[in-house]
Amino acid sequence: MATRIYTRTGDSGHTGLFGGERVPKDDPRVEACGSVDELNTALGLARVHPEDMELDALLAVLQHELFVLGSDLATPSTNEVTRGRTTVHRIDSNLVHRLETVIDEYEREVPPLTNFILPGGHRLAAQLHWCRAVCRRAERRCVTLLHSDALSGSQGVNPLTVHYLNRLSDLLFVLARVANHRRHVDDVVWNPV
Repeated sequence: MATRIYTRTGDSGHTGLFGGERVPKDDPRVEACGSVDELNTALGLARVHPEDMELDALLAVLQHELFVLGSDLATPSTNEVTRGRTTVHRIDSNLVHRLETVIDEYEREVPPLTNFILPGGHRLAAQLHWCRAVCRRAERRCVTLLHSDALSGSQGVNPLTVHYLNRLSDLLFVLARVANHRRHVDDVVWNPV
């Protein structure tokens, strides 16, 4: 018989972390994981009708990295990272530095920013701006988790998850501008009322 998607174990308002620990579904760790999952979903929507295969390939890589980030968050660093044949990978400084390199590469493609801009322009640009906003929320949830962790005296959160999300939101902003630029669509300039 195939494994069922429902287990009924969450009906009490609790869920399990990778190490088996049960926590409330509104626990800061679960909130952070949920926000990262939402970001991954938003990136998936941005990829539904790929118009730029180079950007689409990059977004696919980012989705896989976000899965790593989610599993990193779901597994307190004080827990074992291997259970059975499953090993949890962690966000490391190499991934953060790679994002910085990618940002620098794409930023050279667009004109210097001289105004605040609004989300919009081409459809892909608007979707990437939405992804950026979701990414910022995921980052805030991870900061909340870090603070909660520090207050409890625990060392269970990888601080590089926040660094990664901070760089990723910058990258998504730049990619939105690149999407507009490549389609000869102007960024939407903010005009104060």
